[in-house]
Amino acid sequence: MRRPLIPDSRTPSPTSSLTSLLTSGSATLVTMDWWDELWLNEGFATWVGWHAVDHLHPDWQVWAQFVNEGMEAAFRLDGIRASHPIHVPVRDALDVNQIFDSISYLKGCSAIRMLANHLGVETFLKGVSNYLKAHAYGNAKTTALWNALGEASGKNVTELMNPWISKIGHPVLTVAEEPGQISVKQSRFLSTGDVKPEDDTTTWWVPLGLEGKKDHAGIASLSLTTKEDTIRDVDDHFYKLNSGATGFYRVNYPPERLAKLSNQLDKLSTEDKISIIGSTADLAFAGNGTTPALLTFLEGFGKESHTLVWRQVLDSIGGVKSVFGEDESIKKALDKFTLKLIDQKVKEVGWEFPEGEDYLTGILRKEIIGVAVACGHPAVTEEALKRFNTWVENPEAGSIPAPLRTAIWRAAMMKEPARTVEILKKEWFNTKSIDGKLLSLSVLGTVKDAELLTKEVIPFNFNESPPSNAVPAGDMHVLGGSVASNVIGRPLQWKFMQDNWDAVITKLGNPVVVDRYMKLSLGSFTNVSAVDEIEKFMADKDTSSFNRTLETVKDKIRGRAAYRERDSEKLKEWLSAHGYA
Repeated sequence: MRRPLIPDSRTPSPTSSLTSLLTSGSATLVTMDWWDELWLNEGFATWVGWHAVDHLHPDWQVWAQFVNEGMEAAFRLDGIRASHPIHVPVRDALDVNQIFDSISYLKGCSAIRMLANHLGVETFLKGVSNYLKAHAYGNAKTTALWNALGEASGKNVTELMNPWISKIGHPVLTVAEEPGQISVKQSRFLSTGDVKPEDDTTTWWVPLGLEGKKDHAGIASLSLTTKEDTIRDVDDHFYKLNSGATGFYRVNYPPERLAKLSNQLDKLSTEDKISIIGSTADLAFAGNGTTPALLTFLEGFGKESHTLVWRQVLDSIGGVKSVFGEDESIKKALDKFTLKLIDQKVKEVGWEFPEGEDYLTGILRKEIIGVAVACGHPAVTEEALKRFNTWVENPEAGSIPAPLRTAIWRAAMMKEPARTVEILKKEWFNTKSIDGKLLSLSVLGTVKDAELLTKEVIPFNFNESPPSNAVPAGDMHVLGGSVASNVIGRPLQWKFMQDNWDAVITKLGNPVVVDRYMKLSLGSFTNVSAVDEIEKFMADKDTSSFNRTLETVKDKIRGRAAYRERDSEKLKEWLSAHGYA
């Protein structure tokens, strides 16, 4: 899982720290009536944390960060058929562990952000203030908040928001164009692409955020409240929906419009770019779009300057590689595509972190160098290996800047795996830095040598004796997730888990830890046969602590398998036609 972008990567995230404080404070003043209302506590506090930091430091552009990190994480889980609504009926308090996830926190926050933007932040906060005063030191339900917001705004907030919190999923708006007008149709988005009639019964209230309506400056205040509607007087040259990415939905533009937008990047905000890239990648995955369309759109971002946009670009390419990377010819071609795209940035970012440098510049350096190493950039790899060897010879004199450790260690792992595994294990044992231990684990999982994985890396994660030499259960998902992202390591880890199931469950221990480990270690397979294997193996196991997660994992695998089957040949053809194969 990616860490949040923060002004200093060596300090805690201000948004996460503030969110924790506000969660505690708001929960003290008004307590949720029962675990069903978990989202109201966590989702609201998450929104307040981001809003407060944005108010104090608008130059940090934290909402762009939220779109890149928070919304995308929520979209990933919410696009699975086996996901759950924001508001989940909880019959047994023991089940609550499984809903402390991206839906309760991040989709909940996204829904609040969408509503606050629609009502106006001042009106929204006035309603919240009234809600807190009315229910101070008592218990409250979601309906009480909607009523308070309705009184403050004069709008039927319950009607607007009920589908968003009580129904699973989110919509994709499919756009069709006619001269001077567009038709917009909403339907449920599923990452597997196989939306059945019974999946698509919800009609959401969707604030359209339309920019580009003729004779209307700025954003037109229009909403979609039916399955389909037509909007007239739209500028044929340029328009966009969901301006500022304030709405929690995907937009499926016609391919010709997407191509136009790729040449109108100067008209898009940072949030717009992130959102459109995310939508295009998601739609390709689901079969509503194609991977060639995504890569064609991304080709225009070589001169992009914003770190958060680059993050979304690189994440999208990484997502494609994670599905198609088992085909070595596709992997090499995608590496070539990536290296061409980042060529200018590699020359610009350098290796040093000057005092007082803008924090986003430092994060961009970390991202670009990391991707350059992973894709085999010769000059960057050479410099990384030089710095690695200097650090090994004299760790103090040749210390590696914290943001570059992963990239430099990974370069060494690709060059000399056996030596690097030994060095990073020693680093894990010796370092006093918690962050250093986690980075060591994450890079250990990238080794491509099957023997090293089987004998040195995977068993290391499950070692219990002596306890002081064992990876803590709460950290095991780091190495487990890294191995699962490794094409060679993925099946080896699954075999180890099957062969040592009782020991695995004993070591993981806590149900929350078990749930997280299963999610990260099993969800990366790209063949449907893996679903059959998982179902067969788990048939006689106690899965009560991760049964929800197990269903989402299987749905995720089905989606990845369908995507791989559907787009492999199209992708090969496009990469070849554009000189990357």
